[in-house]
Amino acid sequence: MMNKTKRASRSHARLPVLMLMLTVFANAQTPYVTSSRPASDPSLQRLEREIARLAKVSGGVVGATAIHLETGRRVSLNGRDRFPMASTFKVPVAVQLLTRVDKGELKLNQMIEVKTSDLHPGSGTLADLFNKGGLALSIRNLLELMLLISDNSATDILLREAGGGEAVTTRLRSLGIEGINVNRSCARLIADWVGVSNLPPEENWSPEMFKLVFSTVKPEEQKAAAKNFDNDTRDTSTPDGMAALLERIYRKDMLKPESAELLLDIMRRCRTGEARLRGILPEGTEIAHKTGTIGGTTNDVGIITLPDGAGHVAIAVFVKSSEKDVPARERTIAEIARAVHDFFLFQSAGVVLKNS
Repeated sequence: MMNKTKRASRSHARLPVLMLMLTVFANAQTPYVTSSRPASDPSLQRLEREIARLAKVSGGVVGATAIHLETGRRVSLNGRDRFPMASTFKVPVAVQLLTRVDKGELKLNQMIEVKTSDLHPGSGTLADLFNKGGLALSIRNLLELMLLISDNSATDILLREAGGGEAVTTRLRSLGIEGINVNRSCARLIADWVGVSNLPPEENWSPEMFKLVFSTVKPEEQKAAAKNFDNDTRDTSTPDGMAALLERIYRKDMLKPESAELLLDIMRRCRTGEARLRGILPEGTEIAHKTGTIGGTTNDVGIITLPDGAGHVAIAVFVKSSEKDVPARERTIAEIARAVHDFFLFQSAGVVLKNS
């Protein structure tokens, strides 16, 4: 939501992960990770311990859940704990928006006027390219801006069209998905992180206004606000909850097939977070994902397609309260993604896949 990333090197040796794969049938010790559903399979226990080991590099608290979608095998670290979603909340916003499209309440080609008050701070291009409103974009254009480049202005417009945070959360609960709360727009979320609690009425918002009010916050006030932000349950998700949402997107059972495929197609073309889930996966690996970053939080959630018909993995990795720089957090996410990728690639051998 606030930071851009650089692509990680793919040349690192994967000996620790390969050794893990070669020894998956050995006797496992009792896992010491916090798991939402403790794995009974010794090989899954070993993967959970590897994820916990890799998490130590992040400098913060890591939550991760991965589900092999064809077999249902899963691993988790702190799977029921809450983490700030940052821009990964744009995935549930897209689900509720497309639900309204499926119901005929909105149309993808419907034009939405972008006003000056709609130009919000943080990631994206709309606020950078336009100092004033006066343009109009289709809902589909806005959806692509929200998911491809994480544009905050486009997101807040679409959140409004989706019915607001309460409507998004209510939709998730109706689907049986727990652990995800959507409450604020990007603008209000960032203001809370910065330490600004007295924003003027929304009709008076503008890029200049945000710069002015943010500049009045003292460093110690911002630091205190950021700490409070990490403990706020608003706009948070559990790794289990996000992985469950990704699974439903993949199943295409909560949206019309064409809407689900549109969402997956845009997520496959995501341009942010090249050093995260995608970072050290084999070249050419297909992944539909969405990133999120704010303060000490760095996230990436998505669906990895394994090669050679080995299936798909829904994976959510969150890092919060980290004192390390973003590249170190990204490396943790990349290492976890590679460990999960390699495990389920090798472990799928000899397993009858549900969709095969």
